[in-house]
Amino acid sequence: MSEADGASAEDGFERRPGEEWAVLPTGFDAGLYFIGRISTPWTRRSECPKNGRQTDAVCTVRVDPAFVPALQNVEGASHLILLYWMDRAARNLVRQRPRHADGSRGTFSLRSPARPNPVALSVVELIRRDGDTLEVRGLDCLDGTPLLDIKPYYASTDARPEATVERAGR
Repeated sequence: MSEADGASAEDGFERRPGEEWAVLPTGFDAGLYFIGRISTPWTRRSECPKNGRQTDAVCTVRVDPAFVPALQNVEGASHLILLYWMDRAARNLVRQRPRHADGSRGTFSLRSPARPNPVALSVVELIRRDGDTLEVRGLDCLDGTPLLDIKPYYASTDARPEATVERAGR
C-alpha cells in the first residue's frame, strides 16, 4: 500500500487478513468547505479514543473567520453534533477487520474512520464559546482535523433509544 492509496502502515492502516481494498474513482462528485479546525491532545491514531464517550478531554474547535457569524446562538445548545473530515484515514478500504473482531466487517457496518468519504461525527458537550472558539468534550479525532459542520443536538429527534447493532451482522 502506498501514500496514493490514502494510508500508510505508520498511520496504523496495515492490511489485516480478511480486509479488502477498492480502486477509487478518479474524480469527485461534490466539493466541501472546511469551516475550521479541531485541536485535540492526540497526534497519532493509536492515541485516539475509539469514540468520544471514552474521554473527558476538553478539545478546541476553531471556526474560520468567514463562518463565525454562523455561531450566533450556538450557546443555547448544551450539546452539538460536529461533522469532521478524517483527512488521514484510508479511503479505499471496503472490508475491514477490526482488532476486536473474529472476522472482517463491511466498512458501512463500522464507525471506523477508514471509508470512501471519511466523514465522522460526534455528539459533544459544549463547555463554552469564546468568539471563534468552542471548547467541547466528547471528540475522538486527531489534532488538526478539518471541521465540516456544526449542528445542534436535539435529544427529542436525534436520540433513538430503540436502535440496535448486531456486531456480527446478519
